[in-house]
Amino acid sequence: MKVIGIIAEYNPFHNGHLYQINKIKELYSNSLIIVLLNGNFSQRGDVSLIDKWDKTKILLENNVDLIVELPVFYGINSAELFAKGSLEILSNLKIDILVFGTERENLNDFYKIIDIKNSNEYKNLLKTNLKKGYTYAKASFDSIYELSSIKIDKPNDILALLYIEEIVKNNYNIIPLNIKRTNDYHNKTLQRISSASAIRDALKQNININNSVPNISKKYINNIFIDDYFDLLKYKIISSNNLKEYHDINEGIDNRIKKYIFESNSLEELISKVKTKRYTYNKIKRNLLYILLNIKKDIKVYNYIRPLGFNHKGRSYLKKIKKKINLPIINNYSKNKEMLDLEFKCDLIYYLKINKFNENRKKEYNKPINI
Repeated sequence: MKVIGIIAEYNPFHNGHLYQINKIKELYSNSLIIVLLNGNFSQRGDVSLIDKWDKTKILLENNVDLIVELPVFYGINSAELFAKGSLEILSNLKIDILVFGTERENLNDFYKIIDIKNSNEYKNLLKTNLKKGYTYAKASFDSIYELSSIKIDKPNDILALLYIEEIVKNNYNIIPLNIKRTNDYHNKTLQRISSASAIRDALKQNININNSVPNISKKYINNIFIDDYFDLLKYKIISSNNLKEYHDINEGIDNRIKKYIFESNSLEELISKVKTKRYTYNKIKRNLLYILLNIKKDIKVYNYIRPLGFNHKGRSYLKKIKKKINLPIINNYSKNKEMLDLEFKCDLIYYLKINKFNENRKKEYNKPINI
């Protein structure tokens, strides 16, 4: 039996995600699928349209055997930390194969890039590009392109590269397997298989998304967006004496946020005013999320395995490998308050803008594992 790992946000769970799971079952009929699930906030600084407990229900009804939570610190961080935290968990869960989507057909380019990044030529060119005032990511990918003519600029390909780098660097016994995307990431036209960003944009414009998502997703989607939290964010920024105490906020960007918060009436407006060549859209959006969620530089970071749901097959597998796992396995909030403190507080902030706050709040500390 092959144990297959998927790292996913499912924001929201759509036909493309269902296609990927069905494709895995087609390739490996005798397999166990584990999804490492990013919860109520996303790596690009957004909120999830479906909460993590409802996403777990959807997955259990669609051939996933075990769903494990990706801790929020890793889930909303840079792509590098996102990949690092994710692969540590999946390595502990003893997966054989990591499946992910890419824009390209095969993985050869990624291995070529890893070799290039270990060369002195790359390191020298990277320093030169950094001196031009580029962000580290742009300087790195420009250097790679100059040395190889390989262009890496799509989110899925960036994460794929980082996943493979983590596997190689840590000598994880994991085989990477890509499934090529069937749609263009930048295409905002809704089709049967559309990108999650196109679906989110459609929801903002009250466009019908029924043809792009499975029926089960429709009943769980909350019509909620990160801009709905702007009043809370604005309060946090105005009342803060030192924005540099927040995670990943560097000298300079704090002043720009403070300067433009008073004349901004939405998150998008604030980001557009703060944005420069040095501070990219995605970095600013994540920085603002760290402020909203009160994630500071001195935070104590934990990585752990917290099952959100499993079927009988998934439960048996987890029991079988339990003694081989080096990370803490968490099943109960009350006994793991310190490790789950950040997760709990972030989820409460998420539920502030959703109806039935108290009902949702109770999910976090007494919600039984979905079976």
